[in-house]
Amino acid sequence: MTEKSLRNGGQILVEALLRNAVDTVYCVPGESYLPVLDALQGRTDIRTIVTRHEGAASNMADAHGKLSGRPGIAFVTRGPGATHAANGVHTARQDSTPMILFVGQVATNTMEREGFQEVDYRRVFGGLAKWATEIDSIERIPEVVSHAFACAMSGRKGPVVVALPEDVLFGLADVADAPPVRVSEAAPDDGALPELAQMLQAARHPLVIVGGTGWTEAAQQDLQTFVTRFNLPVAASFRRQDVLDNRDPHYVGQLGLGVSPALSEGLRQSDLLLVIGSRLSEVTSGGYELIASPRPVQRLVHVHADPMELGRVYQADLPINAAVTPMARRLAALPAPSGCEWTRWTEDARAAYVRHSTPVGRAEGQQGVEMSGVVAHLNQVLPDDAIITNGAGNYTVWVHRFYKYRTLGTELAPTNGAMGYGLPAAVAAKLAHPARTVVCFAGDGCFMMYPQELATAMQFGAAVIVLVVNNGMLGTIRMHQEREYPGRVSGTNLLNPDFVTFAQAFGAHAERVENDADFPAAFERARASGKAAVIELCTDPLQIGPQSRLAKR
Repeated sequence: MTEKSLRNGGQILVEALLRNAVDTVYCVPGESYLPVLDALQGRTDIRTIVTRHEGAASNMADAHGKLSGRPGIAFVTRGPGATHAANGVHTARQDSTPMILFVGQVATNTMEREGFQEVDYRRVFGGLAKWATEIDSIERIPEVVSHAFACAMSGRKGPVVVALPEDVLFGLADVADAPPVRVSEAAPDDGALPELAQMLQAARHPLVIVGGTGWTEAAQQDLQTFVTRFNLPVAASFRRQDVLDNRDPHYVGQLGLGVSPALSEGLRQSDLLLVIGSRLSEVTSGGYELIASPRPVQRLVHVHADPMELGRVYQADLPINAAVTPMARRLAALPAPSGCEWTRWTEDARAAYVRHSTPVGRAEGQQGVEMSGVVAHLNQVLPDDAIITNGAGNYTVWVHRFYKYRTLGTELAPTNGAMGYGLPAAVAAKLAHPARTVVCFAGDGCFMMYPQELATAMQFGAAVIVLVVNNGMLGTIRMHQEREYPGRVSGTNLLNPDFVTFAQAFGAHAERVENDADFPAAFERARASGKAAVIELCTDPLQIGPQSRLAKR
């Protein structure tokens, strides 16, 4: 051992990141992981993006993981930093996103004394992350980090939390680096495809449902080949609308918030569900009623990368443990059926989707900006690879219903309904793909969860366009209040800042739009500004959905 071969824990950890193709980390600096910050200093092979809130850092890491298919990386300090970052960990868990959150920790000789900002991360994140651990010696850094990458990317992808005791990072050791992680994918067994072909042959009203993570452009093309050859209708699970080009004649809509009545009825009438990649979550399954649990009325073929998901909620007639890429490849190779009885079924489902996704226009008495027209304009002017992000709120129903996603990796939206996700995700997307247009939709309540990330966008040159849908209230909760307690408003009114002045204070371009006719020009000015931009869309608070209106009180 020579003095030159000795490295501190931070240097060993950063080398492990490099070996696993990490090119960006998101963080809020903390004294608990100073050696890592020092090891990142001045590097050109790893960008360090400093956010203004740990929740934003973890959400950016989640978005990066969704876009890249590899773990997004976030570093936060101990205690408050870690608990702030829990938001993104929950999103990554429910969204099956590969992600690793590194958390500073007190020194080992301080543990279990309730040291400054001490938290037991295994207990706090044990039920939230896919794996939560703590590195107890500097020699084990390469081993633990390697396993963290493997865990995050294998089976059902998800978040890993790794705690870093301060003395482990400051220590010195001569340690061998681990090789880059390689992850194998489950493939369908030899008997699965012939059985599936027989089930399709016997079906009259089949429906394909796609979702989950792990999709690649090749898998998307194979899926398109398969559904075209078999002329099958395809529905997207909640917030997975970019798996199949929405302009494809086989795409029939999304099973999520704002699902069309026609698609809901079609799901009830189907006699065979081919589910590829999706967990069939509560939202996608209609509260486990449209697709009954544990035993659906329809025959069910459930394809999932993780064997632990098969049979957990649904008892499938044919469970197939396979990742979406090898499964799609095998489906594309299936010979065309000798005949099928569902041509009209597919055509009717597609026609219903086209009707449902056509802009509805202004309701009687509606004031302010009409959102279906805004989305329709974006359909016309945005390139196919534009990335659309959003958080949570009723405003998202307009986006999911009327926007036409065309290519993979263009929808960044949290399936766990996390408010505030849209802006951090948009910043991460623009930094990862600076040549692509990135548009964030955010309600006024949603935007104010992480508005300070405009500073991050400005500092790192992320020219995102944020559309703040302002109706002066928390619209989703107000909608539920009106249903359960008509006329009794509690806690849902918002007193907002002047969003234009607010955004301009960060140096961003900003405008306010109060009627539909002004939006196209305002959007073009935002694009031409070449920097982060905010467009406030003043909408009618009574228009709670595309075709739902509150009674005036």
